[in-house]
Amino acid sequence: MSNQHSDIAINGDTAVALAWRQINPDVCAAYPITPQTIIVEKFAEYVANGEVDTEFVCVESEHSALTLCTTAASAGARTFTATASQGLAYMWEMLPITSSMRVPIIMAVANRAVSGPININNDHGDVMSARDCGWVTLFAENVQEAYDMSIIAPRITEHPDVQLPGLVNLDGFILTHAIERMTPVDTHDVKKFVGEYKPMYPLLDVRNPVSHNLMDGPMFYFPHKYQTVKAMENALKVTEEAFGEFEKISGRRYNAVEGYMCDDADCIAIVLGSSFGTMKTAVDQLRGEGMKVGVAMPRLFRPWPIADLAKLMKGKKSVIVMDRHLSVGSYGPMFPEVVAAAIENDSVPKMYNYIYGLGGADTMISDFMSVFKDVKDGRAKRINFLGVKE
Repeated sequence: MSNQHSDIAINGDTAVALAWRQINPDVCAAYPITPQTIIVEKFAEYVANGEVDTEFVCVESEHSALTLCTTAASAGARTFTATASQGLAYMWEMLPITSSMRVPIIMAVANRAVSGPININNDHGDVMSARDCGWVTLFAENVQEAYDMSIIAPRITEHPDVQLPGLVNLDGFILTHAIERMTPVDTHDVKKFVGEYKPMYPLLDVRNPVSHNLMDGPMFYFPHKYQTVKAMENALKVTEEAFGEFEKISGRRYNAVEGYMCDDADCIAIVLGSSFGTMKTAVDQLRGEGMKVGVAMPRLFRPWPIADLAKLMKGKKSVIVMDRHLSVGSYGPMFPEVVAAAIENDSVPKMYNYIYGLGGADTMISDFMSVFKDVKDGRAKRINFLGVKE
């Protein structure tokens, strides 16, 4: 393992900006929106101080930001951006266009509730509304992971077998503004790990002229979409390879699905983001009471790690899916996908869905403990709303 810097105290947004500084992208275009603003403010300081060579463009909207980024990436530039909530919603028109153009932009998303009612606090309404747009999607549990995923993401998305844009998710305020201890990787090692950017089919390669984003009729639209399906499938293997290589320079090992105390558990919960850490503590306390429980987080949300989740759920009596987003009129967005992974096995555990923490609603260790106890004692329904009086 290469030498690392000493630990530093830093918030999640600034940690993402630090990773960007070490990578030194060619272009960054962004519009400020809470709780993402610190990322681009800090990175703009690096640009102003000459610490990076990045062309930083202040645009008039998030839609313009992603449009400019997609164009810059098409031209052959390594391109980063960041947003949250309504900003990601404003970009939505461009999200599937960007993925279909196969440009490996990296976007940090400071997860925040989507209006209405107006709310600036954390849930996963923004990224879940973008989950079908063809972007590789990673989640961080803490500040260290927000930094690490920001370094790993371009290694995945820029791979010749992938060539898709990527989202790095960190929970708004809980991670974006919380100061935690973090160990950076040496900048030289970061640059070597990410590598020199080698764009495929750039528009500015005048010796090999190409066209991008042409009209696709029925004969070509579906086949081209299927190419993104195959690219996303390739991202599974590429991600595991990138995680293995990152461990060599950092000493930190990541997996497509992170499990905690799951091997001998009768009941496991599946959760995304910073709640993973809180649920680990709940699991520890319930283990102390003699309950055989565990918790897991799909660090890689797109592509959906079906085989890993199926293996994790094999032989379990019950599985609890914790969704921090409300799909009105249906289950939480992650629940059907977990169920679909479970049916890869010969038998399916009892499945329960809990909607929690919308709009930043506090969910305490005791709340997560109560979820396991509700399932154990038969009080849980198929879909449950944690902390809301029905």
